[in-house]
Amino acid sequence: MRRARWLAPWKGSEEKPVIYHCITRVVERRLAFGREEKEKMRTLMRMQENFTGCRVLAYCLMSNHIHLLLEVPPLPEGGLSDEALLARLGALYGEAFVADVAKKLQDYRTAGQAEAIRELHASYTYRMHDLGEFMKTLLQRFTRWFNAKHERTGTLWESRFKSVLVEDGMAARAMAAYIDLNPVRAGMVTDPADYRWSSYGEAMGGGPRGNGKKARAGLVRALMAHKGYEADARCWEGAVSKDYRMLLLDEGAEKLEKVMGADGEPAVKVVRNGMKKAAVEAELAQLERSRDVALRRMLRCRVRYFSDGAVLGSREFVDGVFRAYRERFGAKRTSGARKLRGNAAAASGILWSVRDLKKDIG
Repeated sequence: MRRARWLAPWKGSEEKPVIYHCITRVVERRLAFGREEKEKMRTLMRMQENFTGCRVLAYCLMSNHIHLLLEVPPLPEGGLSDEALLARLGALYGEAFVADVAKKLQDYRTAGQAEAIRELHASYTYRMHDLGEFMKTLLQRFTRWFNAKHERTGTLWESRFKSVLVEDGMAARAMAAYIDLNPVRAGMVTDPADYRWSSYGEAMGGGPRGNGKKARAGLVRALMAHKGYEADARCWEGAVSKDYRMLLLDEGAEKLEKVMGADGEPAVKVVRNGMKKAAVEAELAQLERSRDVALRRMLRCRVRYFSDGAVLGSREFVDGVFRAYRERFGAKRTSGARKLRGNAAAASGILWSVRDLKKDIG
């Protein structure tokens, strides 16, 4: 029997964010995602985001797997208005379909059929504000497109997607950076801003159809939700983006770029992505005196707790989830929080996991 997924005990509450790191892999880990496939997955991801009301805070689409940092807010109290429902439907369905639903709603309201209106809303809203429904629909829609394009049949994904419940604040910040650093760990790029199929690459490069704004808004929420920030791309500029970039960097905010010199010969120049050298040096000096140095280095390693830890956050956060799911554990276990070890030891005492992993932790 499959073990039930770890879900936030406060699901449906406005008290604090519900954030998950979701990972799914292509069957047999085939390198199935090329440029076109990644663009299609991102398009479907944004459509699903607009339909469900869930927020993609960070993401990375790799050649054989994907990562999503997903926030699942509660359905608004009292449900959606007719206008809001129709706007959500427009994210997935064509104009004729939405017009037909609009007519039904209007007819029901004219006839005073409150129960018919409720049932019509419920036939769509059950797929909104829900982790499982978000991932199920996204993966199914992509599979149908992929199989038609490549003239294949059958499943595309190797198993049920994995998820880790993530606390807002330090844990969400570290998880977003870990996700955006996937192509760096894989040796595909040296600067995460150069990988366009990630939240940071999209935020820095603009992305298709203006979605750079959506990526920036998601990262603001991932980094600042614990301080009450909403998903607003306008908050990205300034300290938020610089702080995040410094977390992503290994040796500073510089990268090398090949250019043509004055004599027509290849040359190299330093690009600092909007930060002057003095500012970079000052930021690095500050980081050298902070715990972020160890955290930055840790994030460039494979950390199993980020994909298999089940619950990740402060000690109080993990213990709270443990108490809510006490029946899953033996009678002798008295607490949920377990220190991070191996490659994740730099975050020991800062972040905790509910699972005490023993293998392949570095």
